[in-house]
Amino acid sequence: MNKTQTNKGSFFKGLTGQILIAMLLGAILGVIIHNSTAVETTQEFSNKIKMLATIFIRLVQMIIAPLVFTTLVVGIAKLGDIKAVGRIGGKALGWFFTASFISLLIGMLFVNLLKPGVGLNLSDIDLTSVSDVTAKTQSLSFENFVEHIVPKSLFEAMATNEILQIVIFSIFFGLAAASLGDTAKPVIDFLDRTSHVVLKMVNYVMKFAPLGVFGAIAGVFAVRDFQELAITYFKFFGSFLIGIGTLWVVLIVVGFIFLGKRIKTLLQYITSPLIVAFGTTSSEAVFPKLTEELERFGVKDKIVSFMLPLGYSFNLDGSMMYMTFASIFIAQAYGIHLDYPTQFTMLLVLMLTSKGIAGVPRASLVVVAASCGMFKIPIEGIALILPIDHFCDMFRTATNVLGNALATSVVGKWEDDKEEIN
Repeated sequence: MNKTQTNKGSFFKGLTGQILIAMLLGAILGVIIHNSTAVETTQEFSNKIKMLATIFIRLVQMIIAPLVFTTLVVGIAKLGDIKAVGRIGGKALGWFFTASFISLLIGMLFVNLLKPGVGLNLSDIDLTSVSDVTAKTQSLSFENFVEHIVPKSLFEAMATNEILQIVIFSIFFGLAAASLGDTAKPVIDFLDRTSHVVLKMVNYVMKFAPLGVFGAIAGVFAVRDFQELAITYFKFFGSFLIGIGTLWVVLIVVGFIFLGKRIKTLLQYITSPLIVAFGTTSSEAVFPKLTEELERFGVKDKIVSFMLPLGYSFNLDGSMMYMTFASIFIAQAYGIHLDYPTQFTMLLVLMLTSKGIAGVPRASLVVVAASCGMFKIPIEGIALILPIDHFCDMFRTATNVLGNALATSVVGKWEDDKEEIN
């Protein structure tokens, strides 16, 4: 009995327990503020309390660029040659595109089965907030896609936290260092030690996670009438949860196929990052901690440092599922029939266009808006899902983190098995 009490006590003293308590307290405070104050006051409260989340996310963002650069360069240098980089990169991209296709397919399947948009009343939707999203659809042009991938300056990429651009530079730098051998060893040793210092910073930054989650949750619940949202969007949100739940089952089953019983250990290690991602709706907020937990799980640092940055740009399983689901939902709401060949075309378009929007705010909505415009679906339909989007974002962000953790762990196991055979 004493042992059980000790375990419970240690849980609530740990980061995961503190974050769960912070989420609960934030929701309670938000609901109290929403029900007891004027609209103007709740909005002001929301803006101020969200500063806690902003501070936490900015603390994390300040260490992402140096962490990605140092760990990726060291990881590639340790891989040793272009052949190894190509082999792991090929496995990574194969996993990413397969996972993306399955995620998009699940979204398409459930929106067609459950038809959450059919019979929806469009008379009272608020169009004022749509322009902010639709204005960003220009970022999905081919020219902007290329500019987004290829950095013109490492320092500019680091200043704006463009992970994909930092990855491109780091790959070139790492390959050059690997080809120089012992000549580059002092540089690699320096970057290796620097990465350990940055990872130590992660421990300090994560102490602010409960405050960040508390501020994010309280801010949302203060300005949203949860009861109204639950009634109005029950069908949409319920259908979405069935789809995202199915995706989780698929991911975990696939993880079990490759990792066996160790999948349970992996899920235990990444519980804290999953909850932080869920509460803050920010994958970036858990990047450093996820790196640490995957290495603790046993994935080699050179694999983690190579896979995670790529995954954050190319492997967004939760966002993928949401994109087909939301796009076809809007078509249903406007009574627009999309035959299956058109839907599969939309799926392939989403698969390609979504790869260039890492770091774009509200990226999923931007891609949905662009796909709607491409298939003659009224972009104004985005206003239908904006009020509930934050709650959907909580689930899709956590799913993105799960997908990247699984991808990194599985590729790490493949590489370990290859080394054993050799």
